[in-house]
Amino acid sequence: MAGKSGDFDSLEPSSVIDAVERESGLSLSPMVQPLPSYINRVYELRDDEDRRYVVKFYRPGRWSEEGIRQEHDYMEECHEMDIPLALPEILKGDDTLGQTPEGIYFALYPHMSGRLWEFLDDEEQWYRLGQLLGRLHTAGRRDEAPDRPVIHPEKSFLKDCSEILESGWLPAGRSSDFEKLFDSISSRITPLFRDVPLHRIHGDFHSGNILDRMDQGLMVIDFDDMAMGPAVQDFWLLLPGHASSCRREFFLLLDGYSEFCPLSSDAIALIEPLRAMRMVYFLAWCGRQKDDYGFRRNFPDWGSDAFWESELRDLQNQFQEILDFE
Repeated sequence: MAGKSGDFDSLEPSSVIDAVERESGLSLSPMVQPLPSYINRVYELRDDEDRRYVVKFYRPGRWSEEGIRQEHDYMEECHEMDIPLALPEILKGDDTLGQTPEGIYFALYPHMSGRLWEFLDDEEQWYRLGQLLGRLHTAGRRDEAPDRPVIHPEKSFLKDCSEILESGWLPAGRSSDFEKLFDSISSRITPLFRDVPLHRIHGDFHSGNILDRMDQGLMVIDFDDMAMGPAVQDFWLLLPGHASSCRREFFLLLDGYSEFCPLSSDAIALIEPLRAMRMVYFLAWCGRQKDDYGFRRNFPDWGSDAFWESELRDLQNQFQEILDFE
């Protein structure tokens, strides 16, 4: 990650419209509808012909310009392979990346309707979803993304744990507990990733990022967490529970996936380690946002001793899941 940290204070409805009109050449209505977004700022817009768009303003400091372009490049390659997704619009200057006068990057997308994919006891749906993921990773294997995170115990996990320990976020007496737990988890899971290939992945492939467009099939949205990582990272977020209780769903996904990409069934052993890594990643991400007004309002107890006691207990339980699965 690169760039200077910042906020979205300059994003008023008028500035959103001005920035998009200037970069796109569109004539927009004054309606600016905020949409739910955990990290970025996302709005629905309409032009003077009532066509709907979605604009995403990237959180300042989260990604470098090159990192965002690598996200767009991956989406373009998926589009070229006829993988259904909402592709960024070409703006002025033959570019998909716009910028506000304050330096906030944004991308404009056509509005796509559909309902969120739901967990169903339907073998065919799981199989089809595995096929979609296999196609997604076929594109992902074609190139690298050097300016995106690398999901690996010796990369992202180590970095996130080090940041938590060095940040001063942990109350007195909790740092040693966290460090011991991190050392235990790291020593257990790192050998599991030896020789595991890494390639471009969606990074946040859960049901909320898959639209079921009925007769038009499934569509992938929100590539904001695109990373270099093991293929199974894009499997486990789809599962309704821990790996030990979701073998059926995993192997249905794998059956569809294997039509397009090779993946050993042994990859299931990486699911609970990746879940532990995700838990630590989320703690580190929250720590970076802890001084934001919106974050403090939504997470008033974050950072308290009771909070960390609960988080350490959850992480210890997750470590036990890793041990039990083995």
